[in-house]
Amino acid sequence: MAEHRTAVFGYPRRTDGPSMSVVYYVMDGDERILVSTMRDRGKAKAVTRNPKVSLCVLDEQWPLTYLLVYAHVEIDPDLGRATDLMMRISEVMAGHPMPPEARADAEEMCRREHRVVLTLSPYATFQTPPRHVHESADLKGLTHWTSESLPW
Repeated sequence: MAEHRTAVFGYPRRTDGPSMSVVYYVMDGDERILVSTMRDRGKAKAVTRNPKVSLCVLDEQWPLTYLLVYAHVEIDPDLGRATDLMMRISEVMAGHPMPPEARADAEEMCRREHRVVLTLSPYATFQTPPRHVHESADLKGLTHWTSESLPW
């Protein structure tokens, strides 16, 4: 997961079906995943009501594969942690390290947008190996198996 950048964050809404949004994420060691959001956005409000979410981690290379992660979420409103995370996510977005002088701008953005840290603690995963058809010969012997949820 550490070499990927984007994921689809899924969470339960109060009404209607589940909601999903594309997010950047970073790993916090091997056990936790960090996502930045605004305090007043739907993600933060929803996980306050129900801390169970899913994160569909997308492979950015074709053929597309994915890993679905089920997790419990905690919200951390600490400005310092939000700024640290924004610096890390900015590096992921840019594809290179951010200079130390960029921290003041990241902190101002986090303050202005009321950024919080969503800490995801995964408890299960789900994946299906990819099956792709590039030409007619690929159909010979093509199978799609059912998959199962696996412990994190």
